[in-house]
Order: sequence, then C-alpha cells, then structure tokens
Amino acid sequence: MGNKQSCSCIYSPKSRKPEDAYRPAVSVRSEEVGLEAKNQSVSSLHGVPHISDREILPEDNVGDPSIHPLTKPIFSSRSQSEINRNNRNRRRSQYDNRILQLQNPPPTAMKKFSSCSTIFIDDSTVSQPNLKNTIKAVAYAIYFHIKNRESNRTIEIFDEKLHPLSREIVPEDYDSRDPEHKTIYRFVRNLFSAAQLTAECAIVTLVYLERLLHYAEIGIMPANWKRIVLGAILLSSKVWDDQAVWNVDYCQILKDLAVEDVNELERQFLELLQFNINVPSSVYAKYYFDLRALADANELSFPLEPLSKERAEKLEAMSNDGTISTLWQKPTLLRSNSLDGMTTNPRLSVAILS
Repeated sequence: MGNKQSCSCIYSPKSRKPEDAYRPAVSVRSEEVGLEAKNQSVSSLHGVPHISDREILPEDNVGDPSIHPLTKPIFSSRSQSEINRNNRNRRRSQYDNRILQLQNPPPTAMKKFSSCSTIFIDDSTVSQPNLKNTIKAVAYAIYFHIKNRESNRTIEIFDEKLHPLSREIVPEDYDSRDPEHKTIYRFVRNLFSAAQLTAECAIVTLVYLERLLHYAEIGIMPANWKRIVLGAILLSSKVWDDQAVWNVDYCQILKDLAVEDVNELERQFLELLQFNINVPSSVYAKYYFDLRALADANELSFPLEPLSKERAEKLEAMSNDGTISTLWQKPTLLRSNSLDGMTTNPRLSVAILS
C-alpha cells in the first residue's frame, strides 16, 4: 500500500477577547438567517420607488407641463391667439401715433438728463413675486383656460350646482356663461387676502390646476371653475406655507360652506392628482416667467421703482444666503480695548546691542 497524505483539522470555536466578554455569542446559523432576511428585505424594496426617482422625468410625462420643465404651460398655448391679437393692435396703435407725430410735430423743448446712474426695478422676483400682479396674472391664465377650453367633461365633486359654495340660488345658465377676468380675480383675491397666503401659493395653485386637467382629462368651465380653484388653493397653501390654513378656516371665509364638503373636495383632488403634489423648482420658475409674459401681453405692467439703498441691501442679502455685503455695512465699534500704555508709562522698545 502506498503512502497517502491527508490533512484534517478539528473545528474549534474562535477564542473570544476579554473585551468581548459582555457581547452575546453569534452562531453561524444566526448569521446566515440574518443575511437571508436582509436579502429578502432588500428584494422586497425593489418594487418601491425612491423619492428621488420622482425627479426623473419618464417619457410619458413629456406632455405634462406641471412636471416637465421644457413643456409649454397649457394656459400659454390657449392664450396665444389673444396675445397675437393684442400685439397686432399694439403695433397698429404705435404706427398711428408715429404717423400723427410726423404730421403734427410737437414743439421742441429742452430735455433734462440725469447725471446719476439710477436703476429702476420692479418689486417682483422668482423667490418673492409681487402678490397683486401675480394674482391678476393667474386670474388671466384661468380666464383663458375657461374661454378656450377643449373639453366640457367634469366631475361631480367640482359641479357648483351639486355642491354650491353659497346658499344663493345658482342661475340656470351657470354652466354656459363664461366669467369675466374681474370675477375670477375677485374670487382668488378674497381667498388669498382672507387666508393671508403668499404670491408663491398662487403660482403653485396654477401648477396644481393644470396637473388636474392633465391627469383627470377634464375641462375647467363656468360650472366648475370655482371649486377647482378652491381645491388647488387648498392644497398649495398646505404644501407651500409653513403655517397652513385649516379646512375649517375656509368655512369661515365662505360662510355657507361645510367642512365635510371641503374635506371631500381635498380628498378627491388628491386622488385625481395621484397624490403627486411635488413641484420642482424648474417648473415653478417656468410658470413664473410665463405668467410675467402673459401679464405683459395683456398690458399688466409691474410697477417700476428706483433702486434704493434698503432694497439693494435686501437683494444683496438674498443673493448671498442672508449675508449682507460689507459695502453697505457701517464699521463696527470694538466692544473692548486694551488700556496698556494708557494708565502707565509706555513700554520702551527693547534694543539689542551687539
């Protein structure tokens, strides 16, 4: 018989260190069970989307302007015909005024020029829009939504005949008479002033409104525009403002409104939005600038004021994360000073002679 070499080892538990005396011993089987449970938990989470995945724009959301930052808002396309008509009328009036000036030239007068550099700026930025003009622009957007609507489909919860906002009798032609811009502006302004909402909420309200029209495939029309706007304002105030308005507070604004009706309106509005209340910053900025373009096309100018020192400090602070530049700061006084050399004889400098 030939020689055979074999190697065998006897398994012995790993010796524990003194500092591990108070730690419970973990068997190999328990480690395997823990690893298997961990793998199962990871595999079970594969079907749950992460919150960061909502920022990724899938291909089916390209047509949704409330999600995709490059898609044109719905109100912008529906108001384009009115904007083109206003631009033609404006150019025609400017041409007529120019012809009138050439035919009847005004007398020459001395012109005064300012030797100082003055900057005129409106009180409206992306982070802090002007409240009054923003509400007017949003009212214009809703007005063009109703006027140039492409669908008359609605949902029962938004029908003002079935769910009235007041005890007044709803007229028979409530669903066929388009509201004027002033009517929409007064309704939105009263809600914002009573609830003390900011201008940013008005922009987010318009985003939610267009998201509802896209998701639910309905149209905003005379029969449902008030309740749709109320539901959008209700959500935007809770999402945007730190101190959100409670549903019962809207019952104080609209006296004849029941809190159960407001709760049901909010619930169905969220379900129709598929609980997607996220508004990316790029989408918010897109709606802000498109609203400014809509306001300018309808001759709704933002008031220009000379840039003052206080306003410049605020702009500097907002652009520098709350730190004001030293250009506008006064020199600060020292809170303490040393008295060395003032109460005693000054110390002479030490000279080293070599």
